[in-house]
Amino acid sequence: MMAKDKLPHPYQRLQAELATLIATTPAGGRLPAEPELARQLGVSRATLREAMRAFEGQGKIRRRQGLGTFVVGPTRVIDTGLEVLESIETLAQKIGLDVSMGDHEISEIQAGELHSQELQVPLGHPLVRVARVILAENRPVAYLVDVLPSDVLAPADVEQGFTGSVLDLLLQRGSPRLVRSEAEIRAVAAPGEIARALQIQRGDVLLMFSARLYTDEERVIDYSLSYFLPGYFRFRVVRRVGEHG
Repeated sequence: MMAKDKLPHPYQRLQAELATLIATTPAGGRLPAEPELARQLGVSRATLREAMRAFEGQGKIRRRQGLGTFVVGPTRVIDTGLEVLESIETLAQKIGLDVSMGDHEISEIQAGELHSQELQVPLGHPLVRVARVILAENRPVAYLVDVLPSDVLAPADVEQGFTGSVLDLLLQRGSPRLVRSEAEIRAVAAPGEIARALQIQRGDVLLMFSARLYTDEERVIDYSLSYFLPGYFRFRVVRRVGEHG
């Protein structure tokens, strides 16, 4: 007696149906509202939301607060290793991807406890904060925040000809000499401000790098938070195999 074919798991069926719907919707087209789509597919809104996060992580759809869920056309992925620190602009140029700076804000602040600790400066030390959105083919894909001592970077330094990369700006100046960066990488839920800037839903998962940039004199001159949309970036790490014994 032949074994019966196994029926697909309900979640696998849901993903398959969503994949078909996304594939047959033109780029830029809007999917049905979440309550309506959940009814059509016979699932709860929580289950639907979880399934849609997978497609959002692949860069196939984008949920915009108050507007709905839109299908994203094909896009190239910025694929890079983490052994060498390079700007998004440099990485995009290697694959011929058009990137630009979107909304940005440059402000003068004073060091609080966090920045005092990360930048190794006294409380109240004058700092410059550079926050901006990075667009790839006119789509928001990253939100970057750099905080630097004002003697390293002044607001005037980023007012003219600034394309979005503090790293490239510092490298072009050649001084101080940059030697290494230390970064912590983790997945985070998008807070409201960043969600709005990236045109996604609050709470959507982002990949966050918190990093410190060091000079050859072991001075930390830049503390940065970089938020990347999954689906548009692929980061790889090459690791040496440890010795036994």
